Amino acid sequence: MIWYTVLVLATGAERIAELVVSSRNARWSFARGGVEYGRRHFPPMVALHTGLLLACLAEVWLLDRPFLPWLGWPMLVLVLASQGLRWWCIATLGPRWNTRVIVVPGLPLVARGPYRWLHHPNYVAVVVEGFALPLVHTAWITAIAFTVLNAVLLLAYRIPCENRALALSEASAVRT
Repeated sequence: MIWYTVLVLATGAERIAELVVSSRNARWSFARGGVEYGRRHFPPMVALHTGLLLACLAEVWLLDRPFLPWLGWPMLVLVLASQGLRWWCIATLGPRWNTRVIVVPGLPLVARGPYRWLHHPNYVAVVVEGFALPLVHTAWITAIAFTVLNAVLLLAYRIPCENRALALSEASAVRT
């Protein structure tokens, strides 16, 4: 359980690093006329992701969940792969990456890196991490709860919001 706690705390530290990058990138975007969309869903998203980390620890410690090697090791590989994909997205988008939906009008869509194959690869990383991180130490209640809440409360709203924002940006790029 100690090593799992270290993993969850490291994931939390990674989230803080993301927020630092996101804040810097938001300043860059706003300085270039960036427009934020879907601002109201951001606090619930932060709460859900914070809740994921807390629930992982609570379920493992309070319900004495075991580490099952046949499940835990493959899930750890998925957690690490999801982190790699997330940082590949961040590196590919550069200053345009953000935890918020901020679009700089007139900039073309990015079509390199993981965006060559997927419209929203960062959300693939979120979904995979959302079930894999809890299952590293058999926190199955957390895995199910996060997956359902993420799909119903966030992704069902956020992806269409982002698609609309990007479509508006792409339309302005065509006009200029």
